[in-house]
Amino acid sequence: MTQAQEQNWWKEAVIYQIYPRSFQDSNGDGIGDLPGIISRLDYLKSLGVDVLWLCPFYSSPNDDNGYDISDYYGIMEEFGTMADFDALLAGAKERGLRVIIDLVVNHSSDEHEWFLESRQAKDSPKRDWYYWKPAKADGSPPNNWRSIFGGSAWEWDETTQEYYLHQFSKKQPDLNWESEDLRQAVYAMMRWWLDKGVDGFRMDVIPFISKDLSFPDFPEDFDGDLLKYYANGPRVHEFLQEMHREVLQHYDITTVGEGPGVGREHALLYIGKDRKELDMIFHFGHMTLDRVPDDFLGFREWSVREMKDIFFAWDQTLKDDGWASIFLGNHDFPRIVSRFGNDGEYHNASAKCLATLLMTLRGTPYVYQGDEIGMTNTHFEGIHEYQDLNTLNFYEEWKEEGKDLDKFVKTQLKTSRDHARTPIQWSSESQAGFTTGKPWLRLSHNWKQINVAAQEEDPNSILNYYRKAIAFRKENPTLVYGEVEPLLREHEQIFAFLRKDKNQQLLVLLNLSDQDVEFQLPKHVNAGRVLLHNYGQVALPGEQDWWILQPWEARVYAVD
Repeated sequence: MTQAQEQNWWKEAVIYQIYPRSFQDSNGDGIGDLPGIISRLDYLKSLGVDVLWLCPFYSSPNDDNGYDISDYYGIMEEFGTMADFDALLAGAKERGLRVIIDLVVNHSSDEHEWFLESRQAKDSPKRDWYYWKPAKADGSPPNNWRSIFGGSAWEWDETTQEYYLHQFSKKQPDLNWESEDLRQAVYAMMRWWLDKGVDGFRMDVIPFISKDLSFPDFPEDFDGDLLKYYANGPRVHEFLQEMHREVLQHYDITTVGEGPGVGREHALLYIGKDRKELDMIFHFGHMTLDRVPDDFLGFREWSVREMKDIFFAWDQTLKDDGWASIFLGNHDFPRIVSRFGNDGEYHNASAKCLATLLMTLRGTPYVYQGDEIGMTNTHFEGIHEYQDLNTLNFYEEWKEEGKDLDKFVKTQLKTSRDHARTPIQWSSESQAGFTTGKPWLRLSHNWKQINVAAQEEDPNSILNYYRKAIAFRKENPTLVYGEVEPLLREHEQIFAFLRKDKNQQLLVLLNLSDQDVEFQLPKHVNAGRVLLHNYGQVALPGEQDWWILQPWEARVYAVD
């Protein structure tokens, strides 16, 4: 039996990602919090999901919305207390829900006690817990590395007259995993949370934790691909195997690594059965389909065929010895219905079609909060409405360089991470039912039309379709463990495949376009009864085996 066929709870689960700041506010300060999540646990249970993934809720000065952690054992004051977290964990368990949390250990906050001690003196016991380097002879940084968020990856520190490395914000100094003491401190923290009862970790930018210690300059012809230099460092697998030996193997948990820079050639090094590292990894092949490589404002037309090629290639790579994470969006990307669907005329149909894709590919599906009601990108009215550090940093950089700021702001209407971070639209009442105060980030423009309360009452809503699609996946183990047979590989609009095992075969047909599409299936595919569909009525195949799918139509059939 292959790794892909071995049964595990985390393979059979549907995971729901919560961005706490934007989920539900309980005290009127405009910021989502842990008691707010507790108040919505019954709603989450009603979706049929199995696991809640919580984005960072730890103590943080909040430079990068909590991904700059100042105390791994503390709770951000705005979010509540440790007692609130314990109540959330207990409430989830009572409802049969597991909880995984973000592990952010490529970097800490510059306000973390570790860094404060490290920067005090060159002979500090924690000096080597971070990367410190002297300036070059001319006073410039140690090399020409760039931060993911713009600008140099090095920040000068007056106290000890050296630079420290930060691959993200200057308030997020990189932790030095070469230090055994640092690693042991991280492992102790992980055990603490696991002993508390969490069910695993999503590991932030985990391929970055090992650096090339020669710190080579980018070449003169550098193409802007930072991940080539920052990901898959020389000791990353050694570190992850040590983490597994010392921590992970001792608990019944799951782990998923965020994998920027991890291609198919690297994937099984992280998640292969015998590697003893991680269970799953998020790859980003399909998440760059619409972008020009290494051009912050560059867009390109993409095709359904390209998307299929990526998903099918990854399935082929992982089928015998790995396991996929199936996702279309999260807190770092625009809304899926605005990006991969049609958030206008075909909003309802395309949101349901994308839900069908998520629930029928092989791998563990991840639903990002708000996607289950088809939340869309937001009509931000200017740079003053954005909160995303990435957007704001690059805006200042463009401003300093005298570039076209109108073009920049217009582009952010497609790309800013803030689109995924606007508060959840619970109802058409004041502030969308998210808060009684002023939301920390503006509401999306369509909250009165698109909200949970309205969709609860509508049996044909996107929300109720998500429930149906999630339940359908659970009722059909073939969708979890079955093989994938791609169909119509060259078709530019139809995403089609079989899922099959010894018990049954299922045919998945998706029209990812705004047009009616006519097509033929291979002769060996004999569709029987329709089991899941997103339109009110399903027409039978026409004469000569020609099929027609309406715009953004999704159907799943039993195969005779």
